[in-house]
Order: sequence, then C-alpha cells, then structure tokens
Amino acid sequence: MVLIGRRLSAEELAGVLADPTAVDTLLYGDRDDDEAEMPEPELDLDKSWHGIHYLLTGTAWQIGEGAGAAILGGDEIGQDGGYGPARLLDPDTGRAIATALDALDVETLRTRFDPDAMTAADIYPDIWTNGTDEFDYLMSHFTELRRFYHAAAVNGQAVLLAIT
Repeated sequence: MVLIGRRLSAEELAGVLADPTAVDTLLYGDRDDDEAEMPEPELDLDKSWHGIHYLLTGTAWQIGEGAGAAILGGDEIGQDGGYGPARLLDPDTGRAIATALDALDVETLRTRFDPDAMTAADIYPDIWTNGTDEFDYLMSHFTELRRFYHAAAVNGQAVLLAIT
C-alpha cells in the first residue's frame, strides 16, 4: 500500500465535485485503455504514509487538526479503489495543513518516533524494529509531504489523496 497525491486546480476541483467518477481518471488515468499509463503522482509517499501519520498524530488511525489531517484527512470521494475511496481536502484545509507541517521540525518528530510503540500499534509497514534507520526513511518522505502541501497552499489548490 502506498499513498499518492495530486493537487487540483479550481477547475479540477469543480469537476470532481460535480462528477466524483473523475477522481479515478485524475489519479490513475484511463483504466479502460490498456495502452494508457498511469499519470505520475505529484506526491508519492511510498509505504511511509502510515509511519508519518503516526508521527503527526501519535495514533494509528485517528485524524487530527492541522498536520494531523495531512495523510488520512479530507472527505471521501469517488469509488473504493481497494483501500478505501480517495480523500479530498479543500484549499483552506490544505493551507492549514501546510502551515502546521512547516511548524514541525525534525527533532520534534524524532521525539515521537518510537519503534516499539509503532510495532505494537500495527503501523504499516512492519519494519520499525528491523534495526535500520527507519526514521530517515520517514523524514525523506515527510519532506516531500511538506513540499506538496506548501505548493498546494501557495497556488490555492485542493488536494486529492489515495492509498493504492
């Protein structure tokens, strides 16, 4: 399971609100065309998404305010792609998340990194006590998450997220 994201222009946002089936095309391309390739996501957190969510919220599945909504927040939209429907965050929510993410520093997140607690909470993937530096893996993707939300905020864009 990986988390992907796409920033939506005002026109794309209006389009998915009017026709939620458009979500699949935006995220995955034309699934009916065997020759078509999936669009490159603007955000790809790989398998780090659940670990980052844990660092932001201290929980496996609860969604918080601000940065706590960065991974699992938003309103479900479109069809269930196997791991639940995509989630849509409006531009105001995206700006609030961007501000909250910018306020976090690596040392704060390091104090929240607890491999034993993450394993006990079944945080995906089950790698937290393997002995390698999983924190660096999370931080490289956290940097991408912060960049993604910052770009959405600066451009007044909505955000579409999906676990696939």
